[in-house]
Amino acid sequence: MEVVTALPHHLRGRIHDRYQGHFYVRETWEGIPVYRTWVYAPPSVSVAARVLNYTSFALTCLYSLARLRPPTYTFVESPPLMLFPAAWLFAKRWRTPIILNVADLWPTSVKLLGVMQDGPSLRLAEHLESWAYAHATYINAVTKGIYEELAIRRGYASKVLFLPNGVDTERFSPGRPDPELIHRYGLHGKKVVLYAGTHGLAYRLDMLVDVAALTQDLDVVLMLVGEGHTKPGVMQAAAKAGVRNMIFVESQPESEMPRYFTTAYATIIPLARNPLFAGTRPAKIFPSLATGTPIIYSGEGEGARLVSEANAGVVVPPENPSAMAEAIRNLIQQPALHAELSRNARRCALESFSWETIIARWLRELESHECDTPNRYNKHN
Repeated sequence: MEVVTALPHHLRGRIHDRYQGHFYVRETWEGIPVYRTWVYAPPSVSVAARVLNYTSFALTCLYSLARLRPPTYTFVESPPLMLFPAAWLFAKRWRTPIILNVADLWPTSVKLLGVMQDGPSLRLAEHLESWAYAHATYINAVTKGIYEELAIRRGYASKVLFLPNGVDTERFSPGRPDPELIHRYGLHGKKVVLYAGTHGLAYRLDMLVDVAALTQDLDVVLMLVGEGHTKPGVMQAAAKAGVRNMIFVESQPESEMPRYFTTAYATIIPLARNPLFAGTRPAKIFPSLATGTPIIYSGEGEGARLVSEANAGVVVPPENPSAMAEAIRNLIQQPALHAELSRNARRCALESFSWETIIARWLRELESHECDTPNRYNKHN
């Protein structure tokens, strides 16, 4: 396996210090060669800035792709969908099947979020999407909602595979609250409710300010870990409201996150109310399951059903701070319920969402498709 990716820059508006001044860096991660090339790191989150970000890497990644050995499969992530043409060109050169991993139905998602409006840019993006789906040998769907959209409503059933998000159940496992984090953030005697991840439009993090206000009579701290363009506004709202039980932590390396999850009494996922999210499974669900941390899921659709069916947390309506606060209160006041949800969460992760289980199942599905259609590459490319 070899990986082509950009110089680290996500959500910071600049390339990380270690990689400043470099166009190309080759390194190794857990024995896997990783090739990184320069990318425009936008200081804003405007549509134009994001398109420049995606397009810049779609061009510079060609430098890394030219240095790879011919693979067995070419695997490309979407979004950003702009990467697919570059990957497709090299897949043609290598004569290998190309797998498009669809984590988000872009550009539908940005249209429903109001980030892009009807017009030439959106139509161009939709044409690129259709072309990519048509030219991919296989298409991975990461949720059942995406699977149904691509396989049933868009007619790609013969090439759609299911590869959901999962978790490393050894790295993320139940444990005691981390003493160093407790000391660092003054959490002695506190119950931590954790939000970990991107501070973006998909999540109503502003409503957590109201949740904090409603739970100030409890020994509760809402800890928000991560970066994103909505973070400054949430911090300002918290300061204006005078809440004393919110902590904002900068984005942490993945290697640090197990400590935060095991220190948390519960996690909270406050999705915005939007039809787009009916078919989503936020990736932050899975570390919570693996560490046995009960989830307060404020949302609807596939993610809510997953948490509810696993009995691994409490599901409340979206954009309802009172319901979120009540869920926190109930978990604190009912330790037996908290313990039950914790056990169920860990069991669910082990049985259904460990990477070993998911990848083994996906490889069987891929091999089945290969056997059924041995000339699929030539037919679609």
